[in-house]
Amino acid sequence: MKSPDSEKAPDSLGARLRTVTITPPDTVPFGDVDISAMVIGEADVVAADAAAEQLAVRAEEIEAEGLRMRSLNLAEEDLGRALVVIVDDRAAHGEDQSLIGPLVGELLEEAGFHVDAVVAVESDEVEIRNALNTAVIGGVDLVISVGGVGVAGRDVTPEATADLLDRKLPGIEEALRSSGLAAGAMDAGLSRGLAGISGQTIVVNLANSRAAVRDGMATITPMAKHLITSISNF
Repeated sequence: MKSPDSEKAPDSLGARLRTVTITPPDTVPFGDVDISAMVIGEADVVAADAAAEQLAVRAEEIEAEGLRMRSLNLAEEDLGRALVVIVDDRAAHGEDQSLIGPLVGELLEEAGFHVDAVVAVESDEVEIRNALNTAVIGGVDLVISVGGVGVAGRDVTPEATADLLDRKLPGIEEALRSSGLAAGAMDAGLSRGLAGISGQTIVVNLANSRAAVRDGMATITPMAKHLITSISNF
């Protein structure tokens, strides 16, 4: 009969490992030759656990670094060149302090565009058209105009833009109005602004409130890469 002690199972992984004897392949017993054995001790178990923990930590560090590099690659993705046209009489004379222009430029750069310039023109149809046309001739991928899209007498940005467009993009126009209303930007929701393609340049009119600009840029930038790629392959 077996004694109670002989039936008792080891109470830990370490205890079980301490009872294991491993015979290396080159010391297999033969005839009357003594058996040479390697015994795994408690110190070996502790060292193995420590090595496993270090490997796990290193794996987490490598994964985190990979995620960081992928995010940097996305942030640094070059979507193309852009130009901003601010349509406002005061801004054209250096009197406007709303900083709408720098805001648009900053949002474009965050989206991955290189901003060639931010220019301001008066609410005059000829001046607006000339500014937009200069951007198109200069080969920018995206030109954003801000202002002059309401119903006042001097709101003539849509009229100045219409003659330049080879193709309209009514889906973007409606998306800007719908998202503007949903965001509470009333001037964006009531905007007469146009969106379209002139040559190989995307042209978009935005209303001139900060809310309309932020919402409009959030709506446009996700579409920009697809549009620019489609135009360049046309």
